[in-house]
Amino acid sequence: MRITSRYRTAVLATAVGAGLLLSGCSKDDTDSVTPAAGDGEYTIGFVNGNNTEFHTCLQGAIEAKAKELGVELYTANSTQDPGKELSNIEDMISRGVDAVIVQTVNVDALEADIAKAKAANVPIFLTSVLLEDMKDVLGASVVPLAEVGKMDAELVTEDAAGKSVQVGVIAGAPGAASDVLVGGFTDNLPATAKVVANQPGMFSPAKAQEVAENMIQSHPDLDYVFVANEEMAFGALNAFKAAKSDVKIVTNNGTERGVEAVKAGTFLGTVSNPAQLTGANALDSTVKLLDKAKGAEKITRTPLTLVTKENADQAPAYCHE
Repeated sequence: MRITSRYRTAVLATAVGAGLLLSGCSKDDTDSVTPAAGDGEYTIGFVNGNNTEFHTCLQGAIEAKAKELGVELYTANSTQDPGKELSNIEDMISRGVDAVIVQTVNVDALEADIAKAKAANVPIFLTSVLLEDMKDVLGASVVPLAEVGKMDAELVTEDAAGKSVQVGVIAGAPGAASDVLVGGFTDNLPATAKVVANQPGMFSPAKAQEVAENMIQSHPDLDYVFVANEEMAFGALNAFKAAKSDVKIVTNNGTERGVEAVKAGTFLGTVSNPAQLTGANALDSTVKLLDKAKGAEKITRTPLTLVTKENADQAPAYCHE
Protein backbone atom coordinates (compact mmCIF):
# COMPACT_ATOMS: atom_id res chain seq x y z
CA MET A 1 0.00 0.00 0.00
CA ARG A 2 1.53 3.30 -1.07
CA ILE A 3 0.65 6.85 -0.27
CA THR A 4 0.14 9.19 -3.18
CA SER A 5 2.63 11.77 -4.41
CA ARG A 6 2.98 14.92 -2.33
CA TYR A 7 0.44 16.78 -4.41
CA ARG A 8 -2.19 14.06 -4.32
CA THR A 9 -1.78 13.02 -0.70
CA ALA A 10 -3.43 15.14 1.99
CA VAL A 11 -2.23 14.64 5.55
CA LEU A 12 -2.51 16.77 9.19
CA ALA A 13 -1.04 18.67 10.82
CA THR A 14 0.03 18.62 12.73
CA ALA A 15 -1.60 19.27 11.94
CA VAL A 16 -0.71 18.15 10.13
CA GLY A 17 0.15 18.43 11.37
CA ALA A 18 0.61 19.18 10.24
CA GLY A 19 -0.94 18.56 10.32
CA LEU A 20 -1.49 17.25 9.29
CA LEU A 21 0.26 18.97 12.16
CA LEU A 22 -1.25 20.95 15.13
CA SER A 23 -4.95 24.34 24.31
CA GLY A 24 -7.05 21.30 24.03
CA CYS A 25 -10.80 21.20 23.52
CA SER A 26 -11.33 17.88 25.29
CA LYS A 27 -9.11 15.57 27.29
CA ASP A 28 -7.68 12.58 25.42
CA ASP A 29 -7.45 9.26 27.19
CA THR A 30 -3.94 8.01 26.53
CA ASP A 31 -4.01 4.54 28.08
CA SER A 32 -7.36 2.92 27.50
CA VAL A 33 -10.44 2.79 25.37
CA THR A 34 -13.04 5.21 26.66
CA PRO A 35 -16.75 4.80 25.92
CA ALA A 36 -19.20 7.61 25.32
CA ALA A 37 -22.90 6.85 25.62
CA GLY A 38 -25.11 6.84 22.54
CA ASP A 39 -28.59 5.69 21.65
CA GLY A 40 -28.35 5.51 17.87
CA GLU A 41 -27.92 2.71 15.38
CA TYR A 42 -24.12 2.65 15.25
CA THR A 43 -21.19 2.04 17.55
CA ILE A 44 -18.02 3.63 16.23
CA GLY A 45 -14.44 3.67 17.49
CA PHE A 46 -12.04 6.58 17.20
CA VAL A 47 -8.32 5.84 17.50
CA ASN A 48 -6.43 9.10 17.94
CA GLY A 49 -2.72 9.44 17.24
CA ASN A 50 -1.37 11.96 19.72
CA ASN A 51 -2.21 14.74 22.20
CA THR A 52 -1.35 17.90 20.30
CA GLU A 53 -3.91 20.68 20.05
CA PHE A 54 -4.97 19.36 16.66
CA HIS A 55 -5.59 15.86 18.00
CA THR A 56 -7.46 17.13 21.06
CA CYS A 57 -9.74 19.36 19.03
CA LEU A 58 -10.27 16.65 16.43
CA GLN A 59 -11.48 14.26 19.13
CA GLY A 60 -13.67 16.92 20.72
CA ALA A 61 -15.40 17.51 17.39
CA ILE A 62 -15.94 13.78 16.81
CA GLU A 63 -17.37 13.39 20.32
CA ALA A 64 -19.73 16.34 19.80
CA LYS A 65 -20.97 15.02 16.46
CA ALA A 66 -21.44 11.53 17.92
CA LYS A 67 -23.60 12.98 20.67
CA GLU A 68 -25.60 14.93 18.10
CA LEU A 69 -26.21 11.83 15.97
CA GLY A 70 -26.76 9.44 18.88
CA VAL A 71 -23.72 7.34 17.99
CA GLU A 72 -22.10 5.21 20.68
CA LEU A 73 -18.43 6.20 20.54
CA TYR A 74 -15.32 4.54 21.94
CA THR A 75 -12.05 6.51 21.93
CA ALA A 76 -8.42 5.53 22.43
CA ASN A 77 -5.07 7.26 21.95
CA SER A 78 -2.00 5.67 20.40
CA THR A 79 0.44 8.35 21.67
CA GLN A 80 2.52 8.29 18.49
CA ASP A 81 3.17 4.52 18.78
CA PRO A 82 2.30 2.41 15.68
CA GLY A 83 2.17 -0.79 17.74
CA LYS A 84 -0.29 0.77 20.15
CA GLU A 85 -2.37 1.97 17.22
CA LEU A 86 -2.79 -1.57 15.94
CA SER A 87 -3.59 -2.79 19.46
CA ASN A 88 -6.21 -0.07 19.82
CA ILE A 89 -7.82 -1.10 16.55
CA GLU A 90 -7.86 -4.73 17.65
CA ASP A 91 -9.55 -3.62 20.88
CA MET A 92 -12.17 -1.68 18.93
CA ILE A 93 -12.86 -4.73 16.77
CA SER A 94 -13.28 -6.88 19.87
CA ARG A 95 -15.92 -4.42 21.09
CA GLY A 96 -18.00 -5.03 17.99
CA VAL A 97 -17.85 -1.53 16.55
CA ASP A 98 -19.42 -0.86 13.16
CA ALA A 99 -16.44 1.19 11.97
CA VAL A 100 -13.18 2.67 13.24
CA ILE A 101 -12.09 6.24 12.55
CA VAL A 102 -8.28 6.43 12.61
CA GLN A 103 -5.98 9.42 13.01
CA THR A 104 -2.86 7.45 12.27
CA VAL A 105 0.52 8.02 13.88
CA ASN A 106 2.32 6.95 10.72
CA VAL A 107 1.03 6.15 7.26
CA ASP A 108 3.29 3.10 7.14
CA ALA A 109 1.27 1.65 10.03
CA LEU A 110 -1.97 1.75 8.07
CA GLU A 111 -1.31 -1.35 5.99
CA ALA A 112 -1.44 -3.60 9.04
CA ASP A 113 -4.33 -1.61 10.54
CA ILE A 114 -6.48 -1.91 7.44
CA ALA A 115 -5.65 -5.57 6.90
CA LYS A 116 -6.65 -6.40 10.49
CA ALA A 117 -9.92 -4.49 10.22
CA LYS A 118 -10.71 -5.91 6.78
CA ALA A 119 -10.28 -9.45 8.05
CA ALA A 120 -12.82 -8.66 10.78
CA ASN A 121 -15.17 -6.98 8.26
CA VAL A 122 -14.89 -3.66 10.12
CA PRO A 123 -14.41 -0.66 7.81
CA ILE A 124 -11.81 2.00 8.57
CA PHE A 125 -12.37 5.71 7.97
CA LEU A 126 -9.28 7.91 7.88
CA THR A 127 -8.68 11.41 9.12
CA SER A 128 -5.83 13.45 7.64
CA VAL A 129 -4.55 10.97 5.05
CA LEU A 130 -5.46 9.68 1.63
CA LEU A 131 -4.06 6.47 0.21
CA GLU A 132 -3.41 5.95 -3.47
CA ASP A 133 -5.69 2.92 -3.34
CA MET A 134 -8.77 3.66 -1.22
CA LYS A 135 -10.73 0.51 -2.08
CA ASP A 136 -10.20 -1.05 1.37
CA VAL A 137 -11.05 2.17 3.20
CA LEU A 138 -14.56 3.45 3.92
CA GLY A 139 -13.57 7.09 3.37
CA ALA A 140 -11.48 9.99 4.62
CA SER A 141 -11.75 13.51 6.03
CA VAL A 142 -8.57 15.31 5.12
CA VAL A 143 -6.68 18.59 5.21
CA PRO A 144 -4.94 19.26 1.86
CA LEU A 145 -1.55 19.83 3.47
CA ALA A 146 0.39 20.33 0.25
CA GLU A 147 -1.90 23.31 -0.37
CA VAL A 148 -1.30 24.53 3.21
CA GLY A 149 2.44 24.59 2.54
CA LYS A 150 1.93 26.26 -0.80
CA MET A 151 -0.17 29.05 0.75
CA ASP A 152 2.56 29.79 3.29
CA ALA A 153 5.17 29.76 0.52
CA GLU A 154 3.14 32.25 -1.48
CA LEU A 155 2.97 34.52 1.56
CA VAL A 156 6.76 34.42 1.87
CA THR A 157 7.06 35.13 -1.84
CA GLU A 158 4.80 38.16 -1.57
CA ASP A 159 6.50 39.50 1.54
CA ALA A 160 10.04 39.01 0.19
CA ALA A 161 9.08 40.97 -2.93
CA GLY A 162 11.85 39.58 -5.11
CA LYS A 163 14.68 39.94 -2.59
CA SER A 164 17.10 37.07 -2.00
CA VAL A 165 16.20 35.54 1.36
CA GLN A 166 17.26 32.68 3.63
CA VAL A 167 14.53 30.33 4.81
CA GLY A 168 14.47 27.72 7.56
CA VAL A 169 12.01 24.85 8.01
CA ILE A 170 10.99 23.29 11.33
CA ALA A 171 9.12 20.18 10.28
CA GLY A 172 6.99 17.88 12.40
CA ALA A 173 7.84 14.21 12.88
CA PRO A 174 9.41 12.42 9.90
CA GLY A 175 6.69 10.78 7.83
CA ALA A 176 3.92 11.47 5.41
CA ALA A 177 2.08 14.28 7.22
CA SER A 178 5.11 16.47 7.75
CA ASP A 179 6.69 15.52 4.43
CA VAL A 180 3.62 16.56 2.44
CA LEU A 181 3.25 19.82 4.34
CA VAL A 182 6.93 20.75 4.03
CA GLY A 183 7.04 19.69 0.39
CA GLY A 184 4.12 21.95 -0.40
CA PHE A 185 6.09 24.81 1.14
CA THR A 186 9.59 24.25 -0.23
CA ASP A 187 8.45 23.31 -3.73
CA ASN A 188 6.57 26.60 -4.10
CA LEU A 189 9.19 29.04 -2.86
CA PRO A 190 10.64 31.47 -5.43
CA ALA A 191 14.12 30.95 -6.86
CA THR A 192 15.27 33.90 -4.74
CA ALA A 193 14.50 31.98 -1.52
CA LYS A 194 17.15 29.54 -0.33
CA VAL A 195 16.25 26.87 2.24
CA VAL A 196 19.32 26.81 4.47
CA ALA A 197 18.03 24.47 7.20
CA ASN A 198 15.32 21.83 7.50
CA GLN A 199 15.01 19.93 10.79
CA PRO A 200 12.17 18.07 12.56
CA GLY A 201 10.62 19.59 15.66
CA MET A 202 8.72 16.37 16.39
CA PHE A 203 5.50 18.34 17.02
CA SER A 204 7.02 19.38 20.36
CA PRO A 205 7.32 23.08 21.34
CA ALA A 206 10.41 22.30 23.43
CA LYS A 207 12.09 20.44 20.58
CA ALA A 208 11.13 23.19 18.13
CA GLN A 209 12.73 25.76 20.43
CA GLU A 210 15.91 23.70 20.50
CA VAL A 211 15.90 23.39 16.71
CA ALA A 212 15.32 27.13 16.35
CA GLU A 213 18.20 27.90 18.71
CA ASN A 214 20.56 25.80 16.60
CA MET A 215 19.16 27.24 13.38
CA ILE A 216 19.65 30.88 14.32
CA GLN A 217 23.16 30.18 15.59
CA SER A 218 24.11 28.51 12.30
CA HIS A 219 22.24 31.01 10.15
CA PRO A 220 22.14 34.40 11.93
CA ASP A 221 20.88 36.08 8.74
CA LEU A 222 17.78 33.87 8.55
CA ASP A 223 14.84 35.84 7.13
CA TYR A 224 11.88 33.43 7.35
CA VAL A 225 11.04 30.17 9.02
CA PHE A 226 8.21 27.81 8.20
CA VAL A 227 6.99 25.84 11.24
CA ALA A 228 4.72 22.83 10.75
CA ASN A 229 2.23 23.84 13.44
CA GLU A 230 1.51 26.73 15.77
CA GLU A 231 2.41 24.91 18.99
CA MET A 232 5.93 24.43 17.67
CA ALA A 233 5.95 27.96 16.25
CA PHE A 234 5.50 29.39 19.74
CA GLY A 235 8.39 27.27 20.96
CA ALA A 236 10.58 28.49 18.10
CA LEU A 237 9.51 32.05 18.83
CA ASN A 238 11.10 31.81 22.28
CA ALA A 239 14.44 31.06 20.66
CA PHE A 240 14.22 33.84 18.12
CA LYS A 241 13.24 36.38 20.79
CA ALA A 242 16.16 35.31 22.99
CA ALA A 243 18.50 35.78 20.03
CA LYS A 244 16.91 39.17 19.26
CA SER A 245 16.23 37.92 15.75
CA ASP A 246 13.57 39.49 13.56
CA VAL A 247 12.99 36.28 11.57
CA LYS A 248 9.42 36.08 10.23
CA ILE A 249 7.37 32.99 11.07
CA VAL A 250 4.77 31.35 8.85
CA THR A 251 2.85 28.38 10.18
CA ASN A 252 -0.38 26.40 10.14
CA ASN A 253 -3.52 25.61 12.20
CA GLY A 254 -5.49 28.80 12.82
CA THR A 255 -5.99 28.37 16.56
CA GLU A 256 -7.19 31.35 18.58
CA ARG A 257 -3.71 31.86 19.98
CA GLY A 258 -2.15 31.60 16.54
CA VAL A 259 -4.57 34.10 15.02
CA GLU A 260 -3.86 36.53 17.88
CA ALA A 261 -0.15 36.17 17.14
CA VAL A 262 -0.82 37.11 13.52
CA LYS A 263 -2.86 40.14 14.62
CA ALA A 264 0.03 41.22 16.87
CA GLY A 265 2.58 40.76 14.09
CA THR A 266 4.31 37.98 16.00
CA PHE A 267 3.65 35.59 13.11
CA LEU A 268 3.64 36.78 9.52
CA GLY A 269 0.77 34.43 8.80
CA THR A 270 -0.88 31.09 9.44
CA VAL A 271 -3.11 28.82 7.40
CA SER A 272 -6.43 28.06 9.10
CA ASN A 273 -7.70 24.49 8.71
CA PRO A 274 -10.19 24.03 11.56
CA ALA A 275 -9.85 20.70 13.34
CA GLN A 276 -13.49 20.97 14.37
CA LEU A 277 -14.52 20.67 10.71
CA THR A 278 -12.20 17.75 10.00
CA GLY A 279 -13.56 15.85 13.02
CA ALA A 280 -17.22 16.65 12.47
CA ASN A 281 -16.95 15.69 8.81
CA ALA A 282 -15.27 12.41 9.74
CA LEU A 283 -18.06 11.21 12.05
CA ASP A 284 -20.84 12.54 9.82
CA SER A 285 -19.37 10.94 6.70
CA THR A 286 -18.76 7.63 8.46
CA VAL A 287 -22.42 7.38 9.41
CA LYS A 288 -23.64 8.40 5.97
CA LEU A 289 -21.33 5.92 4.25
CA LEU A 290 -22.42 3.12 6.59
CA ASP A 291 -26.00 4.05 5.73
CA LYS A 292 -25.11 4.12 2.03
CA ALA A 293 -26.89 7.47 2.01
CA LYS A 294 -27.50 9.10 -1.34
CA GLY A 295 -24.89 11.76 -2.05
CA ALA A 296 -22.54 10.59 0.72
CA GLU A 297 -18.98 11.64 -0.13
CA LYS A 298 -16.13 9.18 0.32
CA ILE A 299 -13.63 12.01 0.72
CA THR A 300 -14.22 15.42 2.33
CA ARG A 301 -11.63 18.18 2.50
CA THR A 302 -11.33 20.84 5.19
CA PRO A 303 -11.42 24.35 3.69
CA LEU A 304 -8.31 26.47 4.09
CA THR A 305 -7.89 30.18 4.83
CA LEU A 306 -4.60 32.08 4.73
CA VAL A 307 -4.70 34.32 7.81
CA THR A 308 -2.73 37.56 7.75
CA LYS A 309 -3.02 40.82 9.66
CA GLU A 310 -5.46 42.08 7.05
CA ASN A 311 -8.09 39.34 7.54
CA ALA A 312 -7.32 37.94 11.00
CA ASP A 313 -10.54 39.34 12.46
CA GLN A 314 -12.50 37.10 10.07
CA ALA A 315 -10.54 33.90 10.73
CA PRO A 316 -12.78 30.85 11.28
CA ALA A 317 -12.96 29.18 14.70
CA TYR A 318 -10.48 26.31 15.03
CA CYS A 319 -11.86 24.20 17.83
CA HIS A 320 -15.31 23.01 18.90
CA GLU A 321 -16.64 25.00 21.84
